[in-house]
Amino acid sequence: MNRRTEEQLLINGPAGELEILVTRAENPAAVAVICHPHPLHGGTMHNKVVSTLMRAARDRGASTVRFNFRGVGKSAGEHAGGVGEIDDCRAVIDWASTEFPGLALWLMGFSFGGYVAAAAAAAQPDWPQAVVLVAPSVERQPFADLMPLPGPATVMMGEADEVVAPQAVFELLDGQPGVNMVRFPETSHFFHGKLVELKEATEQVLG
Repeated sequence: MNRRTEEQLLINGPAGELEILVTRAENPAAVAVICHPHPLHGGTMHNKVVSTLMRAARDRGASTVRFNFRGVGKSAGEHAGGVGEIDDCRAVIDWASTEFPGLALWLMGFSFGGYVAAAAAAAQPDWPQAVVLVAPSVERQPFADLMPLPGPATVMMGEADEVVAPQAVFELLDGQPGVNMVRFPETSHFFHGKLVELKEATEQVLG
């Protein structure tokens, strides 16, 4: 599939402008919104895992939107502990639903962004068609408060994650109704050397 250029935009957000990158499919099957890892630990929309999720969605025929949370890059505002970032994500979803009317929503996130994506999904009137959470932050964020999730989700988890404790993720999410747990043996938090496998697994989930 030909590479499509990403378009950089600033849109209105709850704490000021939000910086986004958009790809536009010719006949989109869905619109994918992707959340990045923790802003206070160097997380941006240019993160390699986030970029991998974007490419997986794009190559499955979706238009894609990745964005910087408040206080990151050109996005206005300051870090808000997760609560404000959920509002940012919801604002991006609202923009995407207007920009790409009638399309199914695919919502994805990595680490801190995995928690934000799950919380934003739970706040939607209708659960997204696909929810993909990569190494979601379940200890540093109140993920347990979201349980049980209102709809199905796929969790991608490295078994050698040094940032998010794999056992905490497995104990909270594995075996829960609607949760599809995909384990990656000998895989670290940032999926070093495993991004190709992550992309393939994500494409499989997205159909």
